[in-house]
Amino acid sequence: MSEQPVADRSVRLAWAADTDAIGRLQARAWKHSYADLLPQELIDDIDDAEFAAAWSQAVIRPPTAKHRVLVALEAGRVVGFAATAPSDDPDAQPTDGEIVAFHIDPDELGEGHGSRLLAAAADTLRADGFTRGRIWLVVGDDALRGFLEPAGWAADTAHRTLDLTDDAHATLRQVRLHTDLREDAA
Repeated sequence: MSEQPVADRSVRLAWAADTDAIGRLQARAWKHSYADLLPQELIDDIDDAEFAAAWSQAVIRPPTAKHRVLVALEAGRVVGFAATAPSDDPDAQPTDGEIVAFHIDPDELGEGHGSRLLAAAADTLRADGFTRGRIWLVVGDDALRGFLEPAGWAADTAHRTLDLTDDAHATLRQVRLHTDLREDAA
């Protein structure tokens, strides 16, 4: 019996068994990307087990069939993930989808995983009937912005501030980027 070859680098829907790896990856990515943007005590309190528990719920019991978690793999190892969903912004139309999370392992940046994952997330949004994609980006995350803009994502005029501690001790400002997901969009 011959084994089917498996791609060394791929993207697929997340499985329940992936959620611990997703939690660890998100913790590493946040510590890497937000170290200069958040108070050190919040960085120190990042808990990969809490992230994993949240992603377990998202993978096992998504709120709708249009809430999906994708993983980028390198030889079967999770090296990135993205989550897609209908946009819940106040100005969203039913055809607006959103990438609600997008992270690549800091040690794997520049290896092509982000491009594959972004393309798969856009394809997933498109397959779910969305014609416009959105993503909220932390102001100061210049690396992610520098990756998204050449891929066709552009800022619109929306912005928001997230209060991470409910007391204004730690806030993150965000801007929204968008892209046209229609096949005929240039």
